[in-house]
Amino acid sequence: MICPICEKRKGARFCPAKGETICAVCCGIGREVTIDCAPDCAHLLAAHRYEDEHPRSLPPETPLLEVNLPSDIVHTQQQLMSALAFTVAKFCASQREATDSDVLTAILALAETFKTLQTGIYYEKPPDARLARELYAAVTSFITEVKQQQADRTGFSALKDSDIFYVLVFLYRMGLLRTNGRLRSRRYIEFLRSQFPEAQELKREETRIIVP
Repeated sequence: MICPICEKRKGARFCPAKGETICAVCCGIGREVTIDCAPDCAHLLAAHRYEDEHPRSLPPETPLLEVNLPSDIVHTQQQLMSALAFTVAKFCASQREATDSDVLTAILALAETFKTLQTGIYYEKPPDARLARELYAAVTSFITEVKQQQADRTGFSALKDSDIFYVLVFLYRMGLLRTNGRLRSRRYIEFLRSQFPEAQELKREETRIIVP
């Protein structure tokens, strides 16, 4: 059987995303780029295991790299971090076409917004891409709702903009280290989903294609 993508090489790997047998070269080149891979594809998981053995590092041109995060942020802001991570994961569960790039773009834009808020200036620039913009709006709405609930109970909000900013920067950096940079990568999204294994809202439908 000839690979239906290149129409040159012999098909050797069944691709759940395409429902056809493709060659190893097209699988490697197209994976998470031109092929919207099924998250439980055996070849995708094998590639991810290889990537895990070669961890990424933050490049020097990373936005907000100059920000010094509090050393204890994971412990002091655990509840806020979990809430924001869950909000992102829940959005991505309802928008299956969302990718790591959408998530990182939205989180960075939010971090920039809260950076300016600390100077007393309200300025925001939501992302242009649709999904990133909608995720930006969803997380913003969640933060606003939490602040309002706190204010209704106690008369003021205990949620500080500086804390939100630091958590967003942390989540952004973690996402850069978790993703593999491919156009359709969802490695970071899957990582966030895995942090809430009991959440029904994040359950994913199993692949219905029967592998021959």
